Amino acid sequence: MSAENSVSADTSLLRFENVTVRFDDDETNALDDLSFDVRPGETRILLGAAGSGKTVLLKTAIGLIRPLGGQVRLIGQDIARMPEEKQFDIRRHVGMLFQESALFDSMTIAQNVAYPLLNQRVNRLPRAQMEPAVREALRFVELEHTLEKLPSELSGGMRRRVAIARAVVTKPPLLLYDSPTAGLDPITAHTIMALIIKERDVDNTTALVVTHRYQDGNLVANFRYNPDSGRLDPAGKQGTNTVFMVLREGRLIFEGSQAELEAARDPYIAKFVKRPEEEAAA
Repeated sequence: MSAENSVSADTSLLRFENVTVRFDDDETNALDDLSFDVRPGETRILLGAAGSGKTVLLKTAIGLIRPLGGQVRLIGQDIARMPEEKQFDIRRHVGMLFQESALFDSMTIAQNVAYPLLNQRVNRLPRAQMEPAVREALRFVELEHTLEKLPSELSGGMRRRVAIARAVVTKPPLLLYDSPTAGLDPITAHTIMALIIKERDVDNTTALVVTHRYQDGNLVANFRYNPDSGRLDPAGKQGTNTVFMVLREGRLIFEGSQAELEAARDPYIAKFVKRPEEEAAA
């Protein structure tokens, strides 16, 4: 599934410049003077406590929330100042996995995955090409056999995999994952993260992953997908282009490598980090 929407290596896919978000009924900012830049080929792991602004950040990134101040540039364009009808054409470059999958209960799995294709106004696929695209996306997450099923017939982990298929079916260069492993058992959570790594390595996509699980970021930072075995292998010296970020009360208080994250002594940051000796004891 190679990405059709190619973006040059020097193009910022997502940039926040001094972004502030405040809701009418709040006295404090949900996002407070937030700045960062997501470059092609990066995977960013966003950690933070409940209420720290992680989901608000994702919704602001795709124009669902307009900031009080600052600039949000998505695929090089200021989506925060753009009329809503034009935002749809920019969002086609972004795949989004929402919390709890957010599938349509009354639609079959095939219809759920096809939804972004049907509602894409630019470069819309002919209907004859939609079924192969849907099958390919579901095959990617090993669920091609569920085409005619309803979401209620699938387990929570399978629904999450369907949501990944829906996010990647348009072959976007940028993927946003909102708590992809929340509420899942450890084995299923590992399967979901393995698919996110597979998508990164097979399609060379860029991703921003919101999570409360340090294990998720550790997998992304240290493993690569092996297409020959279908398994994850240690990245070794080759490494991965992974950046960690930590939000606290809407402010970005950390941005850097895994080693820098593990070396941080701020008590708030430290509670998200499971160091090697703690992993061994778990």
